[in-house]
Amino acid sequence: MKLIESVPNFSEGRREEVVREIVDEASKYSNIKVLDWSMDYDHNRSVVTLVGEPEPLINALFDMTKKASELIDLRDHNGEHPRMGATDVIPLIPVMNTKMDECVELSKILGKRIAEELKIPVYLYEKSATKPERENLSNIRKGQFEGFFEKIKNPDWVPDFGPAEVHPTAGVTAVGAREYLIAFNVNLGTDRLEVAEKIARAVRHISGGFRYVKALGIELKDKGIVQVTMNLTNYKKSPIFRVFEVIKREAQRYGVPVLNSEIVGMVPLKAIVQTMAWYLQLDDFKEDRVIEKKILDTF
Repeated sequence: MKLIESVPNFSEGRREEVVREIVDEASKYSNIKVLDWSMDYDHNRSVVTLVGEPEPLINALFDMTKKASELIDLRDHNGEHPRMGATDVIPLIPVMNTKMDECVELSKILGKRIAEELKIPVYLYEKSATKPERENLSNIRKGQFEGFFEKIKNPDWVPDFGPAEVHPTAGVTAVGAREYLIAFNVNLGTDRLEVAEKIARAVRHISGGFRYVKALGIELKDKGIVQVTMNLTNYKKSPIFRVFEVIKREAQRYGVPVLNSEIVGMVPLKAIVQTMAWYLQLDDFKEDRVIEKKILDTF
């Protein structure tokens, strides 16, 4: 059996009935498992985690993208998380008996179909990128939905698939193959956005921080606090605990407490074990010593 994971992000985090309709498109496939889905009101974004065999997974992702284009109008959308499409991004991650090259080819098949049948421009990113400047999703997303109407006219930003014209309500979509990613947020006990922005600059790679960390400082207006929101693109080389410790230390500089942190979606067991081993100072502790994993491996 070949298994691939996908974690599509949709630009809707406030209307549960809409998100449920999108998730239901994947639930129609008996050989696709929806592992998790979550909504964030402030980000106005939802994240779905599903896994399945290649062909039905690609079909399910197309159906979800189609449904999102019918239910989400970006002209009426606002939220703290940057976005450029109703279906903002669709990553494909090899899980079992699949290779990255296969996911790259599947991303092209899915991207081409979305562009041709839904008239939504598609950009290939990460391992699927056709140009170096398109590897980083934030480069593609820069300008967001509103700025893309002008950006797409630039010869450097002609989409990989579809018309060089932004879909009027669904925007544009990025599709690509990548490794596991951890969406990790840290909430700070202040409403001073400049503090979150300074801490984000301290940890993100583009500003001289950790090689595999992307970070932004944002406001959570509904809660009256700010947040450092991050994507850890390689948790083995930029581990959660190390990033978290730097954020705590930077927050102390500004006299700001860390209230809590959160993981959006799912996370590899290895990353949790790695974090626990560091904080408890455990020597030579590995995931094969987690009893549930041992039982699953045995049976």
